[in-house]
Amino acid sequence: MIDLEQRGPEKKNFENRLALIYIFFVFLFSAIIFQTYSLQVSSFIDYEEASNQNKTREVLVQPLRGIIYDRNGKIIANNIPSYDLVILPGKISDLNGLLDKLKEFLVLTESELLYINENFKKKAAYNRELTIKKNLTNNEIAAFEVRSFDLDNISIEKRYSRQSNYPEIFSHALGYVGGVNDIELANILSSQNLQPIETEFTYSNGFIKGMTGIENIYDKDLRGLFGKRIYEVDAKGKFLKELGFEKPKNGKNLYSNLDIEAQQVAFKEMKKRRGAVVAVEIESGSIVTYLSSPSFSINELSNNISSKEFNELLKDSNKPFFDRASQGRYSPASTIKPAIGLYGIEKNLISWNTTIEDPGYFILPEDQRVYRGWKEGGHGRINLADAIIQSSNTFFFLLAYQSDIYDLKNHLNNFGFGKKVCNDCFNQDIALLPDPEWKMNNLNFGWFKGDTVNMGVGQGYLSATPIQLAYYANIVAQKGLIKNLSFIKDNNEPHADILLQNISDADWKRMHESMIGVIENPKGTAKRLKNLKTYSIGAKSGTVELVSLDSKEEYKIVRQEEGKRDHAIIIAFGPMPNPKYAVSVVIENGESGGSVAGPVAVNVLNELINNEKT
Repeated sequence: MIDLEQRGPEKKNFENRLALIYIFFVFLFSAIIFQTYSLQVSSFIDYEEASNQNKTREVLVQPLRGIIYDRNGKIIANNIPSYDLVILPGKISDLNGLLDKLKEFLVLTESELLYINENFKKKAAYNRELTIKKNLTNNEIAAFEVRSFDLDNISIEKRYSRQSNYPEIFSHALGYVGGVNDIELANILSSQNLQPIETEFTYSNGFIKGMTGIENIYDKDLRGLFGKRIYEVDAKGKFLKELGFEKPKNGKNLYSNLDIEAQQVAFKEMKKRRGAVVAVEIESGSIVTYLSSPSFSINELSNNISSKEFNELLKDSNKPFFDRASQGRYSPASTIKPAIGLYGIEKNLISWNTTIEDPGYFILPEDQRVYRGWKEGGHGRINLADAIIQSSNTFFFLLAYQSDIYDLKNHLNNFGFGKKVCNDCFNQDIALLPDPEWKMNNLNFGWFKGDTVNMGVGQGYLSATPIQLAYYANIVAQKGLIKNLSFIKDNNEPHADILLQNISDADWKRMHESMIGVIENPKGTAKRLKNLKTYSIGAKSGTVELVSLDSKEEYKIVRQEEGKRDHAIIIAFGPMPNPKYAVSVVIENGESGGSVAGPVAVNVLNELINNEKT
């Protein structure tokens, strides 16, 4: 007998469960409808783009770097074509057989064979090319061409290397190129809104950037913009066919201010001695010569120099990588004296008629310390002009003693000491223009009046780089006009500021006459240079003391060790009275500025000036 009271609750429970099932299937059906709508309507474009991305692949195409010219339009850095042997692994079934054929006329090194075997399958899987050998010689190219009929799916492809026609004379001015790390690559590509992806290389060395010199400073301009190739690929990423090509934009060509012939003269005259030569065109501030010696081959460094050769350069005691022109610190020595003399005139401490008795030394009143001149017995009764011509230390010791260190520092800073003077020099050093705060902070010692006295002859803590000295010479040649220096024509400042307001044209004329007398006067410290040119030159030579001694006899003993010999230094400009070029030369351990550094400066000026006449 059926209990109707029990059947009622069971039926109601069944209906509730059935309702839940209906609700579940309605929800499931709705979700299916929504997802179908989303796939086919609302998100169709997104999925279509994703689908297209899955079946296409972008490959970057590397641009060529811009060419660098000298000021006469001659190429000094270029892209030199080279030729690589390339195969298509995906179409080669017998790699060993192919290599055996190649070995009949081509020498393959162990490292090349290792690279081929390690990358063959991977390149084949993605239908990419594989480089068998780089930088083929003409004989290797000819040997391949006569056998090419029997070599399928292998070809010779053009690649480029970055090279200079003058690899050693422009080492530090041009700089070199090298590979990039992942961070550098990401930064380079992000500037073009690109991501690091597969790249079709134009250069044998792959991704490259300027590491030093002009190549570094103007890397963005020289680099150009990457192009793109778009390929259709299968599910494994294998290339099927090319769908599109966006041509790369090659880098901008640069027209520098450098002069090849003057640079060659500087290189020859330096004879690989340690030092630097910087020459500038006075009116524009253009750097026409920039040599640090000794140098190195930027072609070797840019194109896979061996680790052994690189380590030899690093260990070289002459430090060829060190850019002495803008990073070498040297005491300016007596070359500072024209600036000190101008300071005395501007501050009314002296006039051109002021005379002193030079006994060959100066005694500091505070502690009776003796500061000696270079000439035993001194120069007798002299004025400012004589002091510059004969390079009297005593005259400038006394003048510096009368000077305020802070006023003197500001004055020398205006001449380029203690600051950057070049718009586009790589990693230039500001050297050292000291003051009492610097000495206390760095040496934990107070400033003495004797420190100021030493600055009067360019010794003591004061130091300068050769490019600062060229800048300083340029200012003196232009009678106080300030203009920053530059390698590139477009980067020269269009105006110049006047340095000294209280110096008259008559004062400048007297200063120039005094500096001409350094060479032309029989008592001039650089009189040996007189017969090396056919025009007048304003100059000031100097000898940088590395060891402080009290007598010439002591120095004769010290100089037996070359590294302790004095440096030779000179600044010069000409032709007078309307100078066009200024130059500075430093030769480490050269001893005499007039007779050692002087001929280098004069011969560089000869090249620049005589070329203008022809």
